[in-house]
Amino acid sequence: MSLRQQQVLRALAKVFRGKLLAGLRRRFDRGDLGSDGALPALLHRLRQHDWVVYAKPPFAGPESVLRYLGRYTHRIALSNRRILRVEADQVTLRYRDYPDGSRTKVLTLSVHEFLRRFLLHVLPQGFVRIRHDGLLAGRSRRQRIARCRALLAAEAPPTAAAKENVRDKLLRQSGVDVTVCPACGEGRMTVVAELDKHEAATAGVEILDSS
Repeated sequence: MSLRQQQVLRALAKVFRGKLLAGLRRRFDRGDLGSDGALPALLHRLRQHDWVVYAKPPFAGPESVLRYLGRYTHRIALSNRRILRVEADQVTLRYRDYPDGSRTKVLTLSVHEFLRRFLLHVLPQGFVRIRHDGLLAGRSRRQRIARCRALLAAEAPPTAAAKENVRDKLLRQSGVDVTVCPACGEGRMTVVAELDKHEAATAGVEILDSS
């Protein structure tokens, strides 16, 4: 462990110790932890010791942490299109199960449980989501930035490379072209429609397994 990492861990230990003990003290002063007079003395003794925190780099790197946090700084907790049904005291919604290969699934919750989970994503007092204003406001950002570049005679940014689709990526990595008919090996398969299996299920459409 480098010296820098040791310094960061020591700082984290002090912050964690201070916040935890301060929180316990507030609960004790409000009477939430009973009236045992031994607690203040215990908190004082705990404050005299160096605490140890466990921290390690994220498995997928810091970029994955930023992507995860970015979902909550720029987006809402749940979009309207993910709510499939609201019936009596139950809410049915669509979600993505990341541990199960990012598969889309359907979940039905009671109204109270749905509200409890939704409120977990409400920011604490004093925190705000990122919002852009002025030249970077979302409604006319492209036009205004383009106008600024024209007035400043600035070069346009390089065009981002087109994102590789699944078909091309599979062909590059394995040499398998999924658009070729597996039966004759010559004909080309063409997508004529795309159906979401959960929407099809709720609409009563029979789903055929072609595997």
